[in-house]
Amino acid sequence: MPQSLSTRLQIKHLRLITAAADLGQLSLAAERVGITQPAASRMLSAIEDMAGAPAFERHPKGLTPTPLGEALLRHARNVLDELSEAAQEIEKLTQGGGGLVRVGAVTGAAVSAAVPALRRLKELAPEVELHIDVASSEELVKGLVELRHDMVIGRLPPDAAPADFTLMPGATERLSIVTSRRHRLGGRKVPLANLSGEPWVIQGPGAPIRQALEQAFVEAGAPVPGNVVNTGSLLVTLTLLAETAVLAPMAREVANLLTAREPSLTTVQIDREITVSPYALITLRGRRLSPAAMRCRGLLSNMMQVCRQAG
Repeated sequence: MPQSLSTRLQIKHLRLITAAADLGQLSLAAERVGITQPAASRMLSAIEDMAGAPAFERHPKGLTPTPLGEALLRHARNVLDELSEAAQEIEKLTQGGGGLVRVGAVTGAAVSAAVPALRRLKELAPEVELHIDVASSEELVKGLVELRHDMVIGRLPPDAAPADFTLMPGATERLSIVTSRRHRLGGRKVPLANLSGEPWVIQGPGAPIRQALEQAFVEAGAPVPGNVVNTGSLLVTLTLLAETAVLAPMAREVANLLTAREPSLTTVQIDREITVSPYALITLRGRRLSPAAMRCRGLLSNMMQVCRQAG
């Protein structure tokens, strides 16, 4: 296409060319593009002047594209199709119907809040590309600060500056103690103090679940467990539960999910409730989220409110 033509042709010209070819009548083409027939006639003449040859043959029955017109028509359709697709994609993005969303969550919140909210988001906007990471709060908040996450559900580490973040409180986590059905205490109810000497698999020192469990032993007047495998990996925990006689504290939602789906697992009932400080939906203060991420944040907020009310 000559440079002068490529720079002078406008979208309205392309729409008129396609309408004239589709309908075969200039009056009908003018009506489709929303102009008068005289204006359409002048516009078509201007297109042909730019091209240097007729784009349509005029005859009593209407218009028929010339070879030059066929070439113009082919490119006009391609351009208009691309514009239409671009408009649809932009509309989806501005309405949160497409794009990329990256969420992080601690294990309990992933089960109770993140998964239901993200499932709903995919129902509403299948085109959204979702990434969800499950990790400790320290790792998640670090990823948030490094812009690897749009939002996280967890707890601010002690060294984090609260003023740098926006927090929406979630539910208080309650702990269950999971073990194998082969364990002699599986399915039984026993005083927590009696479990001090048992082998445990627990998140490392300083983790909220670890702190809550140790505090419960102190309040029960019993030594904190000393026979411990430290891990934040749920996969490692499940492997140890399957292969050794260990106890594992975990968020009740996670424990309920695992024991419902894995017949070999059960819980040990204890004489007190152990709670962990509430997690929160955390975003960076002042960071602008994409429409898709904003939509996701709204769904997560609603789900966390449901969890909070249920708790």
